[in-house]
Amino acid sequence: MLFNSFEFLIFLPTVFVLYWFVFNNNLKLQNILLLVVSYVFYGWWDWRFLSLIVFSSLIDYNIGLLLDKATEKRKRKLLLMASVLVNLGFLGYFKYYNFFIENFKAAFDSIGIHMEISSLQIILPVGISFYTFQTMSYTIDVYRKKMKPTHNWIQFFAYVSFFPQLVAGPIERASNLLPQFKVKRKFSYDLATDGMRQILWGLFKKMVIADNCAVYVNQIFEAPQDYSSPTLILGAVLFAFQIYGDFSGYSDIAIGTAKLFGFNLMQNFATPYFSRDIAEFWRRWHISLSTWFRDYLYIPLGGSRCGKWMKVRNTFIIFLVSGFWHGANWTFVIWGFLNALFFLPLLLTSNNRNHIEIVAYNKRLPNLKEFLQIGLTFVLTCLAWIFFRSNSLADSLNYITLIGSANSGEILYPIILIILILGLVMMEWFGRKRVHTLQAIMIWPRSVRQIFYGIIVLLIILFMPNEANSFIYFQF
Repeated sequence: MLFNSFEFLIFLPTVFVLYWFVFNNNLKLQNILLLVVSYVFYGWWDWRFLSLIVFSSLIDYNIGLLLDKATEKRKRKLLLMASVLVNLGFLGYFKYYNFFIENFKAAFDSIGIHMEISSLQIILPVGISFYTFQTMSYTIDVYRKKMKPTHNWIQFFAYVSFFPQLVAGPIERASNLLPQFKVKRKFSYDLATDGMRQILWGLFKKMVIADNCAVYVNQIFEAPQDYSSPTLILGAVLFAFQIYGDFSGYSDIAIGTAKLFGFNLMQNFATPYFSRDIAEFWRRWHISLSTWFRDYLYIPLGGSRCGKWMKVRNTFIIFLVSGFWHGANWTFVIWGFLNALFFLPLLLTSNNRNHIEIVAYNKRLPNLKEFLQIGLTFVLTCLAWIFFRSNSLADSLNYITLIGSANSGEILYPIILIILILGLVMMEWFGRKRVHTLQAIMIWPRSVRQIFYGIIVLLIILFMPNEANSFIYFQF
């Protein structure tokens, strides 16, 4: 079920009414309701894959209990390994089986040996990368004794399948989300209205910005040879805003929806395109995934506590794995590799933590140096996005080559879309110090805020596509 669909428009208020007006006085029934509707939400796409999320939940719930009882170090390691192997096994089969088979065959073909291995017609379950990492983090934290396992299977299963963030994050830690299923929730008008504001802004970013950028991006990337160099540059820039509007829009809707039910999810985006270097960008982009890799991969590898070349190794591992996490295509691996290269000078000069605070924190505008830093970071990010968006390495290299050529193809002028993007950038700049953008307008008079909300709704109605478009990160 899509957030931007008619079905969800019926689904959400129905669940809200049942949750607060029918089961309000019973925590257990509220959790059961959330579990059932989460499975309905996920099964709306393909009910057959419900068995995967149920099995994954069952495995990690029981391993958590066994880890709590186990005292022998070797047994605890075996239990953790079992959890990791099962979860990564599912992920590897559904997401990477054909990729490895095809590359295995290609490697042998290159030396004249032809292997008769067939690829499979495998459908990738929506959100498998997200809920797999969520359940694994629970088991790892229990193994590390950073938290006690839950003995309530309803709470645990609801935590894994919580519908607002089930298919595209944020990837929640059990230490943050699971305890919220254990305490009675009270309806908060302030939290709910803030959630509605965040949902509204998320829908604007998805349906007005991302979906309309997609029209031009698809057109340009499908036939780059037909367009001029300036138009190809515009295509890369529009994709940068498409993927930001699409993914951060999803996160806003997810976090805002959770607030309607009394839950607080972690912030997943913090105006990343105002970053002054790549290190800052990755502290502000897909925060739940970046911090997951930091805590469960980078730090166990030695993090920044080891020697310089080990830091370099760890950095490349983290970015390459992050790229591969996004999809079974060499384009994602190169995307990760490029980001590691961009990060490397900052790491070697110990400047990777220079920009912790938001840019121009106590100023209206950035100074010239900050402006140039933001511009350079955005250019590097757009360059990497070309590989992320392209279907193959050949396509991405061809796209970049055509940008550098004196191509006299068609020039596109999506003036209205550019104006809308500039409006997005202005609002995001205005709200860059807030958890989400529309919190910043609370200083406006109420009548002005209501007019502004009306304008956003009108823009959504005017620019929404004829049918609901899926979110980009559903494929991951």
